[in-house]
Amino acid sequence: MSDIIAARDEADVADAVRTALGAGKTLDITGHGSMRALGRPSQTDTTLDLSRLSGITLYEPEELVLSARAGTPRADIEQMLANCGQMLAFEPMDLGPLLGRGPQDGAARGTLGGLFAVNLSGPRRISHGAARDHALGIKAVSGRGEPFKSGGRVVKNVTGYDLPRLMAGAFGTLAVLTEVTLKVLPRPPMEETLFVPVATPDAAAAALSTAMGSSCEVSGAAYLPAGVAGRLPGLSGAPSGVALRLEGVEPSVHARRAMLGAVLAPFGAAQGMETAASRALWQAVRDVIPFCGAGEQAVWRISTAPTAGPALAARLCAELGAQAYCDWAGGLVWLRLPGEAAHGEAVRAALAPLGGHATLIRASAAERARTEVFQPLDGALAALMKRVKESFDPGLVLNPGRMHAGM
Repeated sequence: MSDIIAARDEADVADAVRTALGAGKTLDITGHGSMRALGRPSQTDTTLDLSRLSGITLYEPEELVLSARAGTPRADIEQMLANCGQMLAFEPMDLGPLLGRGPQDGAARGTLGGLFAVNLSGPRRISHGAARDHALGIKAVSGRGEPFKSGGRVVKNVTGYDLPRLMAGAFGTLAVLTEVTLKVLPRPPMEETLFVPVATPDAAAAALSTAMGSSCEVSGAAYLPAGVAGRLPGLSGAPSGVALRLEGVEPSVHARRAMLGAVLAPFGAAQGMETAASRALWQAVRDVIPFCGAGEQAVWRISTAPTAGPALAARLCAELGAQAYCDWAGGLVWLRLPGEAAHGEAVRAALAPLGGHATLIRASAAERARTEVFQPLDGALAALMKRVKESFDPGLVLNPGRMHAGM
């Protein structure tokens, strides 16, 4: 069992990193540990615990900006935003249920630093972007033990290299985040969802493309095959279909609902869901609820071209006996395999002609050790990532091997 260092401020973080670098030791960067099961399993000498590096340092609702230390619980941030009618617009998923932790466990929902480090985003990504698209600034400590900051608290101050985007999705391998500043947005007062039955994956892709190409401002678009749709709130016994979300003020939502229904009329009659039912549905889609509670059955997150997603999902289900559904208008495929075997070669062989990347989200530690968890890098990209890693963390102190071997 590795030693644990509990950091209380940025100075503690910098001291821990410098000490580890000088001693040739490695650090596992963690907050509440909610993201520990993601990525490649790695062995480190010391755990750097950021859970005490907590607290919202700035919140200006009128300016739509929030700053918080990296160890701040996500639940605290979302509660404060909700009290002011605001939200994290990138709709980060809650990985707790999928990874076997209770949905009511605040620690399982993670911290701001954790969700930013893995660049979590949910169904609203198609309209509002990912976590990195809402970052205004960061404070962090490099693998050299040097504190640095990038960006600011308003958009016009974000100049120079866009380091917040680089840190988002780096899994803590480049620097230790100590504070993140985000743009927040007003929470839509209402929403509605239209569910349109479709018979085939090709019909689903066509319906999703038609909806996204309209002027209806769809903020959530998913393809839900029959075996998945029936396990979602409000869709018990439903056939295969596409779900489409509309958000905003009541007159606008009603007008766009009528417009969207007319646009999709060639695909079939639409079933409507009001605000409460719609929110429950999209939370379940976001958190991959249909694939929760199945032990260590392997789960993949596959990104590809939206028009290709439904057919790819159907092919992998047929070849591997899996279950799947699509979010992001078809561009994100969630795939659950029937057992612990990840079948990485088969998944990536099916994906290769289409382009995209596949990430193993849930699997046993043994399966994650023998499977390429992240999309393998080609020579040029691997060389670039190695140079970036060496620039920020030349001693390979921070989460070594978490994403790729030797980095």
